[in-house]
Amino acid sequence: MVPSKKSAVLVDGVVLNGPTTDAKAGEKFVEEACRLIMEKVVLKATDVNEKVCEWQPPEQLKQLLDLEMRDIGEPPHRLLELCQDVIRYSVKTNHPRFFNQLYAGLDYYSLVARFMTEALNPSVYTYEVSPVFLLVEEAVLKKMIEFIGWKEGDGIFNPGGSVSNMYAMNLARYKYCPDIKEKGLSGLPRLILFTSAECHYSMKKAASFLGIGTENVCFVETDGRGKMIPEELEKQVWEAKKEGAVPFLVCATSGTTVLGAFDPLDEIADICERHNLWLHVDASWGGSALMSRKHRKLLHGIHRADSVAWNPHKMLMAGIQCCALLVKDKSGLLQKCYSAKASYLFQQDKFYDVSYDTGDKSIQCSRRPDAFKFWMTWKALGTLGLEERVNRALALSRYLVDEIKKRKGFKLLMEPEYANICFWYIPPSLRGMEEGPEFWAKLNLVAPVIKERMMKKGSLMLGYQPHRGKVNFFRQVVISPQVSREDMDFLLDEIDLLGRDM
Repeated sequence: MVPSKKSAVLVDGVVLNGPTTDAKAGEKFVEEACRLIMEKVVLKATDVNEKVCEWQPPEQLKQLLDLEMRDIGEPPHRLLELCQDVIRYSVKTNHPRFFNQLYAGLDYYSLVARFMTEALNPSVYTYEVSPVFLLVEEAVLKKMIEFIGWKEGDGIFNPGGSVSNMYAMNLARYKYCPDIKEKGLSGLPRLILFTSAECHYSMKKAASFLGIGTENVCFVETDGRGKMIPEELEKQVWEAKKEGAVPFLVCATSGTTVLGAFDPLDEIADICERHNLWLHVDASWGGSALMSRKHRKLLHGIHRADSVAWNPHKMLMAGIQCCALLVKDKSGLLQKCYSAKASYLFQQDKFYDVSYDTGDKSIQCSRRPDAFKFWMTWKALGTLGLEERVNRALALSRYLVDEIKKRKGFKLLMEPEYANICFWYIPPSLRGMEEGPEFWAKLNLVAPVIKERMMKKGSLMLGYQPHRGKVNFFRQVVISPQVSREDMDFLLDEIDLLGRDM
C-alpha cells in the first residue's frame, strides 16, 4: 500500500509536519568535529613540542574570535573554523608541561566517558531516566567509602569540592538543629565552626551563603608546615563556649591548596568527640592518597570523620568535574536534610524500587553523571593502576625536590609531604644579597615576571602566589602520568633561562 500524503498542519503559523532538523547535516558536522578534536587535542596532548598556550590579551582575543551571535545561523564549515580557533587559543591543560592548577593531563578512558555522557545527555535524579548512571554512582560511592575505612555510608557527586564543603557544613548544622530546615535561622543561637588558617576559601563562602556568617568561622593557627595545631583548636572551642556561642563543626584539611599540608586527623577527632562536634575533612586534593598503600598514612584517622570531600578529577584525573561528598551516616540524614519530595519526580507508587531515585539527596535538580568518568578510569586501570598513578606523581615530586636542592638559584620553602613543591627562583643579581627587606621586596617581583614570560612564550604554565608573609613563590604540582623526569628538568632549566637576566 502506498502511504497517503498527509495535509500540512499549521498552528500559530508554524508547520508541524515532520522534523525540521537536518539530521544528515548534523551527523556529518559531529563526525568532522570529532575528527578535529582527535587531530588537534587528543593526538597532540603529549607532544612537548606544542605550546601550552598561545597567549593573547583579552581585547586582542575578542578581535581574533568571532563572538557575535547573529539572527541567521552560520554554515558548518564556518562552525568548524570557530572550533579550530577555540582549540588554538585555549590553554592545553592536557600538555605535559601544564602545572598551573591541581588538575592536569589527559585520561583517555575518562574522556570517552565524557563523550558518551555528552551524547546521551542524562540527568541523574531518578532511576527511570538514568538507570545505568545511578547504579554506577552507587558502585563508585561504595568503593570510595571503603577506602575511607567506613563499613557503610552515604554520599553524592557534586559540581565541585566547594559545593561538597557547603553540603557538609549545612548537614552538620541540620544534625545539630533539624528544625532549621522548616523554621529557618530565627531563634538559633550563635553557631560557630572551626577550620584551619590554611583551609580552602570555600569555607568562608559556604558560611556566607548558608547564613552562618564569615565572622563565625574561627580560623585555627597552623604550624610551620601548614597543619592545624590541635591545642589551638581546643583552646578556641573553649573560648567560643565561654562567649555563649555554640560550636557545631570542625573542618580539617587533607591536602591544603598551596602547601599540600595534611591536618592531624586523629588528634582533631579526639577533640570533636570530647565536644560533640561534627568532623568534616576536606580531602578534595589529598583524598586520592588513600588509593596508595605507601602514602595513605597521610590521611591517618580519616575513618573517624563524619563527612569527607574527595575530588577524583584532581590526582586521579577523572576529568573536571568529578567531586564526591561522602557521609558516614547511613540513617538517611543526607536525604532528610535536602529532600523536597517533588511529586512530579519522586512519586512513591512507581513500579520499581524508588530507593534508587537518589536525586532528592541533592540541592540540584538536573545533575550530571560525573561518577561515570571515574568509574570508566577505575575499570580501565584497576585499583593497582590508580595506586601507581599516585605513587608515580609523588616520586616525580621527590625527584624535583632533589633537583631543586642541587641547583644554584633555587630555594625550597619547605620539604613537601605531598605533590605541592613550593620554591623560589633567585636570579643571579640577588644571589649575593643579604636576606633582608630589600632582598625580599626584589624577590617578590621575580615570579610574576617569569610567569608572564613563560605564558607569552607558551613553553609551560606554573602557578605562583604570596602566602602568609612569604613573598611570591612558585608552586609546582605533579599529577599527569604523561609527565616525565625530562619535564622536571625542563621546568627548572626554563625558569632559569627566563629569569637569569633579572
